[in-house]
Amino acid sequence: MARSYPLDHVRNIGIMAHIDAGKTTCTERILYYTGRTHKLGETHDGSATMDFMEEEKERGITIMSAATTCIWNDNMINIIDTPGHVDFTVEVERSLRILDGAIGLFCAVGGVEPQSETVWHQATKYNVPRICFVNKMDRTGANFFSVVEQIREVLGANAVPICIPIGEGPDFKGIIDLVKMVQVTYKEEKTGTVPVDAPIAPEHLEYAEKWRKNLIEAAAELDDTLMDKYLGGEDPTEEEIVNAVRLGTHRQEIFPVLCGTAFRNKGIRRLLNAIISYLPSPMDLPACKAHTLEGEEVERRADDEQNTAALAFKVVSDREVGKLVYVRVYSGALTCGTYVTNTNKGRQQRIGRIFRMHANHRENIDVLYAGEIGALVGLSDTVTGDTLCNEESQVTLESITFPAPVISIAVTPKSHADRDKLMIALGKLAEEDPTFTVRVDPETEDTVISGMGELHLDIIMERLRREFKVDVTAGAPEVAYRETISKKVTHEERLKKQTGGHGQFAHVIFDIEPQEPGKGYEFVNDVKGGDIPKDYIPAIEKGFKDAMETGPMSGCPCVDFKITLVDGSYHTVDSSDMAFRTCAATGFKAAFAKAAPVLLEPIMKLTISTPDEYSGSITGNLCGLRGQVQGMEMVGKNQQIHALVPLSNLFGYTSTLRNMTQGRAGFNMEFSHDAPVPQNVAEEVLAARKKAREARGK
Repeated sequence: MARSYPLDHVRNIGIMAHIDAGKTTCTERILYYTGRTHKLGETHDGSATMDFMEEEKERGITIMSAATTCIWNDNMINIIDTPGHVDFTVEVERSLRILDGAIGLFCAVGGVEPQSETVWHQATKYNVPRICFVNKMDRTGANFFSVVEQIREVLGANAVPICIPIGEGPDFKGIIDLVKMVQVTYKEEKTGTVPVDAPIAPEHLEYAEKWRKNLIEAAAELDDTLMDKYLGGEDPTEEEIVNAVRLGTHRQEIFPVLCGTAFRNKGIRRLLNAIISYLPSPMDLPACKAHTLEGEEVERRADDEQNTAALAFKVVSDREVGKLVYVRVYSGALTCGTYVTNTNKGRQQRIGRIFRMHANHRENIDVLYAGEIGALVGLSDTVTGDTLCNEESQVTLESITFPAPVISIAVTPKSHADRDKLMIALGKLAEEDPTFTVRVDPETEDTVISGMGELHLDIIMERLRREFKVDVTAGAPEVAYRETISKKVTHEERLKKQTGGHGQFAHVIFDIEPQEPGKGYEFVNDVKGGDIPKDYIPAIEKGFKDAMETGPMSGCPCVDFKITLVDGSYHTVDSSDMAFRTCAATGFKAAFAKAAPVLLEPIMKLTISTPDEYSGSITGNLCGLRGQVQGMEMVGKNQQIHALVPLSNLFGYTSTLRNMTQGRAGFNMEFSHDAPVPQNVAEEVLAARKKAREARGK
């Protein structure tokens, strides 16, 4: 079966923005105008195609990224609509990892809001070319050029308008297309809002020519031929401008900016044209880097005839078909009924079915070609970040890194019969979401779930009740503390037991030392001369990993340290994997306790938008929360306050801020880093945790 659309007619794009900037509404309009849907869905009444979860319909927000495919001017556009709330940053992270381009959506009133900045930097991290769309131009207070300036100043991006508005707010009448130099107004017909192109009115001509000159200058800087034409006084052709802007967009030297109002159906067709004209196809991007099993770097080009390499970027538990694995094919093709090798797991798996997804609807297809996105059934062992390829040409693609959870709660099933159902459900949810973890407290035997914020865990609880029919109760939220060390020590641990017959013997000597914050755990085997056989080294590392899950101070996970195994010994009869694993775990706990352990707490980056008259009260309150104000700036008519605050002091902050500002301020927070807890606070935390464990253990 041949591919439906040539590779250069494929676009894989995401829509990213701050919460409530209009991402889902924009996607709904794109689906409508491309003929994918025949009715406009709205987030406010729960009818949006892409927000299909019950929790999304009720709350009017996107929680889970949704994929769909539509056709525009004979081009296939694969779209991923991502959440705007920071608690669901995992959905943005994994989507941007596999996309070729993105639309940065900005509210014409709010401008560059905190989460806009976060997702923009995520896109930069994955080297994703972007175009910008300034939405809600019909809203009172809309200011297109202020948003353009914020994109330049706050995001450091070379924002270049290719469309400019005619009027703003209630006076928004249409747009001027600076490439075609036409004026676009809109009229309402039975079939919907229809754009009408016309010559630019005389009263707008000077304004249009000024911004067209700005566009041509930006394009000319990237194209010597265009620069010669411009300096010679010649007007470049439409094709020359498009080609230069396209090249600049691919290099991320230019970020074209359009405008409109998705809710009023204005500017969407221009946006679709811009997706095709400026964002790259898989062929326009460099070959994907991969590594062979021997560690050699190789490339995988977007070519159907190459060896297959695909990345699993999302896992969903579907009630009808079971486990759905979303993949992006970088080279070769995936065919229904064939076997692929999961390089990360070293296992072969059969592709049972292949779907092209449209939100929660599935379209059966036989083949997924290079550069395409789809979902597979039958890959029971595959999780997010795994590579799928041919058995004869195994490679590993760059995986996806996710932030660690920052908040925890203990959950308990209301009936004993629900206990097994609860663990099965939590296992499926953890498989779907790498930022959601589940563990059993070894002291109290409580089931503890951890996530990125209170909303994140609220949604998990709702899904347990609705999707999995498990009735649970939850404890109060707790901060996900960590432990680290502050000095290097050398430790020797010996295990020697004789119980009749074979005994147990293991002996290890290792160094443990602190690493820089955020670097995590590192293990180095520096044993010389075979004092410990190589076969036992994995068991030793496993023992260290077992023990690092519960630190000696608080029982919290241990982070940011390096262990170097330097020496040891073994017994030809009594040594075993289990002996070395037990010895390493015991030695780790003793060494960690000697290495001056430190309790770490999550510090959140807080951005508050408030009328200026409340800024003094807010900053004073932040200082009382052990917060550090990093800076203040005027954004539009509001003061924006940036601060770093311990998460432990932010529970209930929504009500606090609402009371201080009569409900006129809002805030956004995201994880920044882990930092040592002050000694006096650490003592209180440890005492409280000990008391809580004792109470739960009774």
